[in-house]
Amino acid sequence: MNILPFRGYRYAGGGELSAVVAPPYDQISPETQDRLYAMSPHNIVRVTLPRDEPDRYGAARRTLDRFVADGVFARDDRPAIYPYSQTYTVASETVTRTGFIALGEVTDYGKRVVLPHERTHAGPKKDRLELMETTDADTGLLFMLVSDPAGDLREATRPTGQPIAEARDLRGELHRLWRITEGAAVAHVQSLMASRQAIIADGHHRYETAIEYARRRPDARHKMIAFFAPEAPGVTIFPNHRLVHNVRGFDFRRLVDGARRFFEIAELADPLRFRPTSNSIGVVTASGSAIFTLRERPEQLGAGPAQERADASCGGTIDWPAGTSTAWRRLAVAILHEGLLRPVLGITDEMLDAKTHVDYTADQAEAVELARAGRYQAAFLIASTTPQELQEIVRGGELLPQKSTHFYPKLLDGLVFHLLPR
Repeated sequence: MNILPFRGYRYAGGGELSAVVAPPYDQISPETQDRLYAMSPHNIVRVTLPRDEPDRYGAARRTLDRFVADGVFARDDRPAIYPYSQTYTVASETVTRTGFIALGEVTDYGKRVVLPHERTHAGPKKDRLELMETTDADTGLLFMLVSDPAGDLREATRPTGQPIAEARDLRGELHRLWRITEGAAVAHVQSLMASRQAIIADGHHRYETAIEYARRRPDARHKMIAFFAPEAPGVTIFPNHRLVHNVRGFDFRRLVDGARRFFEIAELADPLRFRPTSNSIGVVTASGSAIFTLRERPEQLGAGPAQERADASCGGTIDWPAGTSTAWRRLAVAILHEGLLRPVLGITDEMLDAKTHVDYTADQAEAVELARAGRYQAAFLIASTTPQELQEIVRGGELLPQKSTHFYPKLLDGLVFHLLPR
């Protein structure tokens, strides 16, 4: 992948930056937006997700221009590649994920330089394109995975010295930024990246927006991207548990009976302590909870829908979508969609796209609480997709089912941004 250093704009006020940074726009609820607005008059959310008003994109442009004109954000004196680390806690363990930020050339997926792992929707892309065209600014980071089995890329971008910026996100996780400006060091990183493929972890809508922007503005073919190695510590993927609602005639007992065709059913006494596996799903409702464990043997996962090879004790084989690989069919989220949501509850891909029947949370305790309280008809607790599964499926030319991943922690907007040619 072709990358470039850039002269980033950074907050000039010095000190700790927590008050002026923000999560990605699609992680910001109205309540979070209010909180960010209250934290500082210079919080970057005023640019990345301006309040709803008749001219909110114009307001974002005026705000950004004022930030730059008043010296709130100042441009670095030299082009740089920016090492970026996130130190966070997961399962009571402290983990540090380290990568780097550079401008990456955007190309159509057909060139297979950048690979997606999920489908996108028109609405968010329209919003992001209008914001980018109005502001001529690249304020949101993309998160990409670049394989680095030998560790040479990580060594070339290893942070040294004191960070130039530091902030904590709204969950208290620590984010730090450094600079690499020496010409030979930058050129070395560029040479290491030249032949590597990248997989989008987070930011599909923003990447496809950048492709469209580049079609309209050929002088702006590079997008601000944070690159991380999946082989390194800290590529943490949480599952997106499913919260089902609006299913006509939903009943827990009927769900259990319908699921017996593909699953063994067992009691789930404590959903909060349940640990899903690749073929076991926890189901929680206000009237009961159960563990659904897939009956299909591994060799059957590669069988087509016409091949009913299960015996009488195995009620049948899931009607897998044509052309899907064994690796795809082993995903917990694929087993949930194809073994339960579609055949038993009648939730189609169109319903998922329309967001009429399924919501998502990466917080298992929240999913259990909402289902037990009856605010949703059911919570489906699933195992996370692993980085190895994601790479195998994407490099094989497939897309994962939607909302298959929740990378944690999210990257921060506002540590550094890039102004496009004006």
